[in-house]
Amino acid sequence: MKTKISVLFYAKRSKAKNNLQVPVYLRITVNGKRSEFSTGKMVDASKWNSEVSRLKGNSEEARTINKYFDVLLSRILGIERNLVLSGESFDATDVKNLLIGKQDTERYLIPIFQEHNNRMEKLIGKEYALATLKNYKTCLAHLKHFLWNFHKKSDINIKKIEPTFLNDFDFFLRTIAKCNNNSTVKHTKNLAKILKICYHNNWIEKDLVIYYKGKFNEVTANFLTEEEIKTIRDKDFVGQGLNLVRDIFIFSCYTGVAYIDINNLTKDNISKGIDGNLWIMTHRQKTRIASNIPLLPIAEEILRKYENHPLTANSEKLLPMYTNQKVNEYLKTIAENCEINKKLTFHVARHTFATTVTLGNNVSIESVSKMLGHKSIKTTQHYAKILDKKVSEDMSVLKNILTANC
Repeated sequence: MKTKISVLFYAKRSKAKNNLQVPVYLRITVNGKRSEFSTGKMVDASKWNSEVSRLKGNSEEARTINKYFDVLLSRILGIERNLVLSGESFDATDVKNLLIGKQDTERYLIPIFQEHNNRMEKLIGKEYALATLKNYKTCLAHLKHFLWNFHKKSDINIKKIEPTFLNDFDFFLRTIAKCNNNSTVKHTKNLAKILKICYHNNWIEKDLVIYYKGKFNEVTANFLTEEEIKTIRDKDFVGQGLNLVRDIFIFSCYTGVAYIDINNLTKDNISKGIDGNLWIMTHRQKTRIASNIPLLPIAEEILRKYENHPLTANSEKLLPMYTNQKVNEYLKTIAENCEINKKLTFHVARHTFATTVTLGNNVSIESVSKMLGHKSIKTTQHYAKILDKKVSEDMSVLKNILTANC
């Protein structure tokens, strides 16, 4: 859209100090939006020509003031030309600030996003998980690609971001980046967080997040059945690495503790609970929510098995751990050896604890939620929805009741 700019000098009689002298104001209008300020000049009201916006006559005063106004107009036209050539959108306030030498600190989106990631990296293990940082780094990479594809720029002034920005980014992720719905929404919400920071810091005037309404699709969690757990437990693998990963995986199946939290477990996290038995007492790194879990016999047996392991004997660690990538590589081999036709990752163990091990055995959803360290029981309810076994058992009870009443 072509930018329309107009300039008007006018005597502002409402600001007159007396009936004779009135201040002259300068009004800049860009695409219908105004910005005005005093020129600092006072004129005799009777000598002001409102039709040409200048002082009447050829007096020394009139020539000096009119020349001053001509210089201001010339500077405004020069500012307009430079802004148009820059390709940046601008408004009347931008022109005014450049004219009077008052410029807000220019802030650009990429450095703000990078600074957010730098701060997050320093808080890994304290407030954030490494996986969260990786997600934001991926989002930043997508953002750079998006800016070049949609705006032909390597960065953008945050004051120039339009309300459609997040929806345009969503569209880019779905089409050019070929992300699925949930990845698209996740990355767009990560970018929305950065824009929310800008808004809360008063760097931008509008909360741009309100214009984005992306929603996650519900994903069915992958988990193991009792038979599949038993197959993995009973399998004797060739190689120490496979057997170790199998044991740590089974430990998670019977505790629900995530990979990063198992990696952080020390002897200090094992205490006697209110029942006199051993409990894991920790806080989830992801949510910082307390997660207190009574140790089932199978999990306790695995802890005893590794208490003198070379990787734990000389440290406070409870269990020896490989990297998450290495663990998932071993789990792929374990699934193949056990002929389990599911994508086996370490997080499947946590899903298995929530479904097959606890909810499937009538442990209350409130207790499961507390052990998993969920912020909201709604998160836990997701697992309850996918248990056909539980549905079958509940319907069988109903069937018996209805039969008895016939």
